[in-house]
Amino acid sequence: MDYRAYIAARLPAEGLTEREIAEAIAVPPDPAMGDYALPCFRFAKVMRKAPALIAEELARVYPTDGVIESASAVNGYLNFRVNRRGFAEDTLSRIQREGKEYGSSDMGRGKTVCIDYSSVNIAKPFHIGHLSTTVIGAALYRIFRFLGYRTVGINHLGDYGTQFGKLISAYKHWGNREEVEKGGIHAINDLYVRFNNEATEEMEAEAREYFRLIESGDREANDLFEWFKSLTLAYVKDIYAALDVTFDSYAGERFYTDKMQPIVDELREKGLLKESQGAQIVDLEAYGMPPCLILRSDGASLYATRDLAAAVYRKATYDFDKCLYVVAYQQNLHFKQVFKVLELMGKEWAKDLVHVAYGMVSLEDGAMSTRKGKVVWLEDVMRRCIEKAREVVSVKNPDLSDKDEVARKVGLGAVVFGALCNNKIKDIVFSYDKALNFDGETSVYVQYTCARASSVLAKAGEKRGMGCEIPALNAQEFELVKALADFPDTVRAAAADYEPSLIARYAVSTAQTFNKFYIDCKILQAETEELRSFRIALTEATLTVLTSALGLLGIGVPEKM
Repeated sequence: MDYRAYIAARLPAEGLTEREIAEAIAVPPDPAMGDYALPCFRFAKVMRKAPALIAEELARVYPTDGVIESASAVNGYLNFRVNRRGFAEDTLSRIQREGKEYGSSDMGRGKTVCIDYSSVNIAKPFHIGHLSTTVIGAALYRIFRFLGYRTVGINHLGDYGTQFGKLISAYKHWGNREEVEKGGIHAINDLYVRFNNEATEEMEAEAREYFRLIESGDREANDLFEWFKSLTLAYVKDIYAALDVTFDSYAGERFYTDKMQPIVDELREKGLLKESQGAQIVDLEAYGMPPCLILRSDGASLYATRDLAAAVYRKATYDFDKCLYVVAYQQNLHFKQVFKVLELMGKEWAKDLVHVAYGMVSLEDGAMSTRKGKVVWLEDVMRRCIEKAREVVSVKNPDLSDKDEVARKVGLGAVVFGALCNNKIKDIVFSYDKALNFDGETSVYVQYTCARASSVLAKAGEKRGMGCEIPALNAQEFELVKALADFPDTVRAAAADYEPSLIARYAVSTAQTFNKFYIDCKILQAETEELRSFRIALTEATLTVLTSALGLLGIGVPEKM
């Protein structure tokens, strides 16, 4: 049951819709205040009354029943207490009935969300800085799909630019095919770094010519480029597989080469294109922004040109309801400009474009530069986390039979969770020790909680708590039931705010609530069979919900740890 909707449907609040009321209802920070609360302050203007008076009047007329036991007004808040047994029965039966689909919905039926994320650069290995866009985008992909949307994951490949001319020049001077095939992406990157360290003016000119040859369709230059691309994709697909990241399209910048001219023509036809120092721009001064560069003075396209073409193509191809760009906050201005240009072009769907900005990820030893070769490769971080996880797991449980598989789930989970546990806009300093802490606010803690629940259920045997009688709930039991009941709302909030960290924090909080219940309440040795069955059912429901929560983040759950 959606208790917020249930309460809202029974509140005769003049001038307010049921949806507005339901969205305003929250869970009080102190359980002593109530199970749900409606702050009436935001309604004072509409209802033309003081918040305290609104709450008092609504409390008097609210029809309490077998679902809501009481409604009381306190300092402008309308607090509700639910029937605990009914609440627990409703929540547990729904989780038992829906299983891993609990928390999902069909709210997105018939709607499409495109998500542009990861956007790997051809011929460059993944570094730690690519982690956030990859795992935030992948989490949003799973979340929206869980809510019934058609999701389209797009890897907007960085496969266009003068750097590929530099790479061909470097390969011609210093590389050979056998060594590059053997070394793969890292051999390519070494050539790129060497070019930036050692290139002469003559080589720089040569690189520009090679890029021109790529653009003009020269067979040799394009064959080399396609070879570099194939080596890159083979490398990144292994990382994507390890992180459970998928895409529906790998259409990158180069894909839009023949789709940019119609954009330029349309801008010119609509009087939006202006010349400035030989370049072609869209003047955005009236909107508080610098001009959006469309063509350089030599006629070359820019990022904005390709992003405009990509947006138009995606709308025509997928007819999206939302198109999300999971890109670092340093590109805030770029996307504001692109979205404004599309709006000025008369694209009414420009309002459906969203820049999902995120902060930067670094390790504790500082910043990186691909050109200088000072980088921290993501695969090295993943490998080290798995190795450290194996060490920690071996100490915790020396007799564990499948240490390697458990270490893989724990280690990779720590990498993913490290980028998802905080609000996405915050810069993150990744710490191996913190990420793999069994007692901290980590994925490891949640995974260990799941393993603890699995152990209880294994000891309980086949007789689980399905269809059990609901006893009078104590405080720990009811807090856990409330946490489980909050999962569907948490998933919807994560989608609405484009914020996977809401699910990450929910998982930690619910794990903490379960562990308090586990410590304070006897489960298998409960005083009565009725109580034992109920607590087993509660344990099973917790495992189901936590597994789903971690799954939406892309984190696996070992049965034992």
